[in-house]
Amino acid sequence: MSTLLLTGATSGLGRHLAVELVRAGHRVLAHGRDAGRTDRLVEELRADGEAEGYVSDLASLGQVRELAAHVAGDHPELDVLINNAAVGGGPDRTRRELSADGHELRLAVNYLAPVVLTRELLPVLRANAPARIVNVGSAGQEPLDPGDPEMTRGYEGVAAYCRSKFALAVHTFVLAKELAGTGVSVNVVHPATHMDTAMVRDSGLTPLHTVADGAPGVLALATRDLGSGGYFDGTSPARAHPAAYDPATRERLTAVTEQLLSL
Repeated sequence: MSTLLLTGATSGLGRHLAVELVRAGHRVLAHGRDAGRTDRLVEELRADGEAEGYVSDLASLGQVRELAAHVAGDHPELDVLINNAAVGGGPDRTRRELSADGHELRLAVNYLAPVVLTRELLPVLRANAPARIVNVGSAGQEPLDPGDPEMTRGYEGVAAYCRSKFALAVHTFVLAKELAGTGVSVNVVHPATHMDTAMVRDSGLTPLHTVADGAPGVLALATRDLGSGGYFDGTSPARAHPAAYDPATRERLTAVTEQLLSL
C-alpha cells in the first residue's frame, strides 16, 4: 500500500483517481481548494478505504508550503505525489488573471505550485524510496518566453495554459536528472485529450474523452516502476514538445523559475 498525495482531487480526473486508488487499497491524501467539497469526498472515500483531506489554495505559494508541511508532519510515510490540479484557459481567454502572489494564474497553479510542493516534499519522498512523482501534463504545449514568462504581452488563456504545461514537462526532465540514483522517479503524462471536466467545458472546448479514459496512464505511473524522466501519452511512452529536450531551453527555464520563486 502506498500513501499518495493527490492535488485537485475533488472534481474531474482527480476525483476519479482518488476513488480508484482508495479501492485499490492505497491511502489517499486528497487535496482540494474548497473545504466542503473536500470533506464530502473524504467521507465518500472512507467507505472504501483510508483517506484524509487537505485544503489549500494552490494560487498561493505560501499555502502550498503550508500544505507540504502539514502532509509531511502527518504522513512521514508518504511515497507518491500526484500533481494533478490545474487551471484551464478560462471562459474569457483574453482575461489575464493573477495569483495571490501576483503571478499569472495559470503559470502559478499549473507550474509554480507543483514545483514548490515537490521541492518541499522531496525529503519525505527520498526517505521513502522507492517513491514516485507524477506530473499531470498535457499534449497542449507551447514554449515559454523567457523574456516574458508571465505573458504580460499578447495574453491568451489557452496559450498561457499550454506554456505552463510545457514548463511542467521541462521541469520533469530536469528534476529526473537531479534525482537519478535516489530511488525517486518523476514522470509527466498527458492523460487524454479534452476530457469531460469543468476545466475543459469552461474553456469552451467540446469534451472528447471521459475522465475514465484519462485515468490509466496516471494510475500506472503512480503505482508501477516505469522508469524516470519520461513523457507519456496515456499509458504509452511518447515525446513532449521538441523544445523540451533542448539543453539551453532547460537552463533558461530553470533560471526563470528561480527568479519567479524569489520574487
